[in-house]
Amino acid sequence: MQLIPNLMPQDWRKHKLSQNFRDILRQMQRSRKRFLSFLFIVTFAITILLHSFVPLFLLDDRAIAQIKPQTPQLNQPVIPQTPPTKPVDKRQEIRGVWLTSNDFSVFRDRKQLGEALQQLKQLNFNTIYPVVWNSGYAMYPSNVAQEAGAQPFVYRGSEGQDIVADIIAQGHQNNLLVMPWFEFGFMAPQMSELAIAHPDWLTQQRNGNKTSITAAGEVAWLNPFHPEVQKFMTELVLEAVSNYDLDGIQFDDHTSLPKTFGYDRYTLNLYRQETKKNAPTDVNDPDWVRWRANKISAFMSRLSKLAKQRKPNVIFSVSPNYYDFAYKQQLQDWLGWVRQGFVDELLVQVYRDDLDDYLSQISRPEIVEVQKRISTAIAILSGLRNSSVPMPRVYSQAVNAKNRGLGVSFFYYKSLWGYGPETVAERQRDLLYLFRNPASRFANRNP
Repeated sequence: MQLIPNLMPQDWRKHKLSQNFRDILRQMQRSRKRFLSFLFIVTFAITILLHSFVPLFLLDDRAIAQIKPQTPQLNQPVIPQTPPTKPVDKRQEIRGVWLTSNDFSVFRDRKQLGEALQQLKQLNFNTIYPVVWNSGYAMYPSNVAQEAGAQPFVYRGSEGQDIVADIIAQGHQNNLLVMPWFEFGFMAPQMSELAIAHPDWLTQQRNGNKTSITAAGEVAWLNPFHPEVQKFMTELVLEAVSNYDLDGIQFDDHTSLPKTFGYDRYTLNLYRQETKKNAPTDVNDPDWVRWRANKISAFMSRLSKLAKQRKPNVIFSVSPNYYDFAYKQQLQDWLGWVRQGFVDELLVQVYRDDLDDYLSQISRPEIVEVQKRISTAIAILSGLRNSSVPMPRVYSQAVNAKNRGLGVSFFYYKSLWGYGPETVAERQRDLLYLFRNPASRFANRNP
């Protein structure tokens, strides 16, 4: 059957038109896609251009300056910010003990030292004061002492270790602050290398005597007013501050001068030069006492300042006698030192048998004043080699100090439980009950 010849012309045209219309629609769709793509590209380009140029027209000069990259000025080095240091707590509770030359057998042996410090940690102590200057000798390798001809040897531990470095390291491991103690201050045995090498550094009494009898025996006194003595002591202390990771430095009632001394030629000439008159023959003359005390105060102030320049957070600690005695008998104006602000902690020696006498001393107004400013403690005698102190007395004195908001420190380590009439376990039990709650100072430590 032949179908195509039978088609009518109009049907054919209709079919042709329909085919053309579909082709046109397809072309329009393809063109629309191309157009949309073109439109998207143009829109994107315009957006980029607007972001680039609009800020230049809309922002003022100050805003433009803020979005420009900043370049450092020439000849102006960029100094990194120093991380803030944690402020030192000025009123921490002191729970201390001195490590004296009598304890040398303990702290020269690393194992014994470790056991001792661990025991102190378990009893909730928080501070130790190891002796580093005794009898005219430094307990650490000291170039200053050697150059002064004062020390032909070096103290070492049983394993050849630096004793002071080991005490500090093991103390810190047991969360104890470590403050080396310059026990002898201006004292030196008359036959020590220091006194023999520098006789011109010694002062004397009005009658010419150059020694006095003290708890440490017969000693000579370095002249605290002599510039070479001051230089030696300053360099000795700064050497320790610079070389060790110590937390503080301590000076006791021997960083002073008995009131009967100061009649050497150098001091008499200095007094005459500054006051235009001769030194009084009366050792108790108020002006003569004040002049000498002020000289010692000025030295201690400079020493504290220099130590803090080397180590800003170092604790400057003093452990004098009660004030009336310290000032009038030893020319040591420690209350003035605290008021001037260069002392960070105070431990007042109150070694008394009678409780009433003890209580009257720890309640004195100058102690009440000082404890409002800085960490303040009472030094308590826990025993001596030839004179034990019963634990009830030690405990009673410590409790009465704590009840007044004062810390305590014991003189000295071995006598804590080595010499008393009670057993070691009994004395340690009482100490643990005394310090039954921890009072860490190590958490506030600023290396």
